[in-house]
Amino acid sequence: MSQMSFGDSEYSSKRKKTRREVFLAEMEQVIPWRSLLDLIAPFYPVAGRGRPPYRLETMLRVHLLQNWYALSDPGMEEALYETTPLRTFAKLSLTAPIPDETTILNFRRLLEVNELAPQILSRVNTHLTRKGLLLKRGSMVDARIIAAPSSTKNAEGTRDPEMHQTKKGNQWYFGMKAHIGVDVDSGLVHTVVTTAANEADIEVVDELLHGKEEVVYADAGYTGADKRVQRKRLKWQIAAKRGTIKAMKEGRAKAAAEKRETAKARIRARGEHPFRVVKCQFGMVKARFRGLAKNASQMVTLFALSNLWMARKKLMAMTGSLRPQFAN
Repeated sequence: MSQMSFGDSEYSSKRKKTRREVFLAEMEQVIPWRSLLDLIAPFYPVAGRGRPPYRLETMLRVHLLQNWYALSDPGMEEALYETTPLRTFAKLSLTAPIPDETTILNFRRLLEVNELAPQILSRVNTHLTRKGLLLKRGSMVDARIIAAPSSTKNAEGTRDPEMHQTKKGNQWYFGMKAHIGVDVDSGLVHTVVTTAANEADIEVVDELLHGKEEVVYADAGYTGADKRVQRKRLKWQIAAKRGTIKAMKEGRAKAAAEKRETAKARIRARGEHPFRVVKCQFGMVKARFRGLAKNASQMVTLFALSNLWMARKKLMAMTGSLRPQFAN
């Protein structure tokens, strides 16, 4: 890191830690930096003729900040100038050059073109598995629609051709769909698949299973999934359709069925948490890019980061680290 500016030095001496600083301090401790840097290094440009590239670690940190705070490339550049905690996390200073929006864009495209996002998720999950946090004895599968801009006021005068519309209840949606496979024990995501919004959940269920689970939990949208997955000794816990339970006569049989469905729902509820983190914590409420490939890369990265955020307390406890707000 270059020498701190007077402004950054004065800011670092303040007493109170903001929530943003606490969050970044926690992420600093739990991200497997060396593993991720080793993954990207073979694809990253090396110094030669012309302007030398920024340090790989700096660009990785900027990329993570961009995903955590749902910033565009120009927005990320401006945030590095304006916000001291972000600049400090990226190991940058106002006394040295700040990556411009084109540099930030090029790094994001490097990850997309070389399809490194799935490998980032894999390396994060390997790290969590070694820590005993990802057990893979059972899976939950679920999907959510991610809206995309439906306006045609653009250079092409058309909506994104890779996105499609679908009807859910009485509401129409246009965009893509994120399908995830979640570990039953920990609630952490082990698999991510993205499709257009009109793709039925059941069509990709086989891709969401890692192959070692003994039981699979799913909502009523996956009815019939057990016939599509050609694996023996796999126990399916698929929610019954509401109409089926409602049509039953009052009595012990209906009460027992409702009790079973409640038990299933309590387990499946854990599979909702990664979507809450990605949408509410990281601000991913709408597809940012045009085309499925770019958005898929971002979604996979966000779920990798959500795993680390959800497991951060246990990871810090294993290293004996204090949570930042109690450290001083």
